[in-house]
Amino acid sequence: MRIVFMGTPQFALPSLNALFYSEHEIIAVVTQPDRPKGRHLNTTFSPIKEMALSYKIPVYQPRTPNDEDFKKKVIELVPDVIVVVAFGQLIPSWMLNLPRYGCVNVHASLLPKYRGAAPIQRAIMDGCIKTGVTTMLMDIGLDTGDILLQTKVSVSDEETVGELYDKLANVSPGLLLKTLKGLGLGTITPTKQNDAEASFAAKIEKKDIKIDWSNPVEKIRNIIRALSPKPGAYSTINGRRLKIFKAKEISKNILLPPGTVDKVKKSLGFTVSCLDGALLILQVQPEGKMIMTADEFCRGYNLREGDKFE
Repeated sequence: MRIVFMGTPQFALPSLNALFYSEHEIIAVVTQPDRPKGRHLNTTFSPIKEMALSYKIPVYQPRTPNDEDFKKKVIELVPDVIVVVAFGQLIPSWMLNLPRYGCVNVHASLLPKYRGAAPIQRAIMDGCIKTGVTTMLMDIGLDTGDILLQTKVSVSDEETVGELYDKLANVSPGLLLKTLKGLGLGTITPTKQNDAEASFAAKIEKKDIKIDWSNPVEKIRNIIRALSPKPGAYSTINGRRLKIFKAKEISKNILLPPGTVDKVKKSLGFTVSCLDGALLILQVQPEGKMIMTADEFCRGYNLREGDKFE
């Protein structure tokens, strides 16, 4: 098939790489415009642009997919299929109706669960023990198109969003190639999603990353896992922000107010009280510093029992 590939972040790299080394022909890659990044606001390429350029694939970066010049170029390419993997913008109707086999999206959840921008983070926040990847025939809705194929993966109790992100990214290429083969042979029957079973995975906002210690311990631990390594769940203590990347549930009764430092354990870390227990904090990042063990933080910042997180 002649493929136009649309994607932007690291998640899409294994899929683009697999297509490049397959029997298919990638005739163009579409990715988000270059953006300033970092303290010095240097212009950076998206991971997908860097890979496409290394493979000498033509790259297009429209401000919007409805740009008239871009639309003309894509129509002239006459793609058999448009593959979309974490592109970052809604696909317009003219593009959905253009290719012979439509627009195929790779989505990091078992649709109709977790439609939206943050399916991996929200699945961990909800304590899911299973998630997966779906290939979908796109329509004008937000992740509402007909399901083509799905693959399930388990989520371990300690898994972070970074680890699950990589796992799902690496199972996506096999499912994508199987989907394209099935579409070409006519052996896949698209299945309508059951809207009654749908859930929405909203984009992670600032309010989502601040820890509320009055929540149950398991909920807080899941939030920490769901935001590690980026953007990092945080709390403040003694007027300073502290990101927390790793924590372990401690099963014991805590009578202290939520957010109180209960114990400072040498060579381990420190425990913080929650609604129904406590968390042993294992890995942190003080404001303006590098990531460190909680033990290193305790020794360097003179953390004391009875100190209070806000």
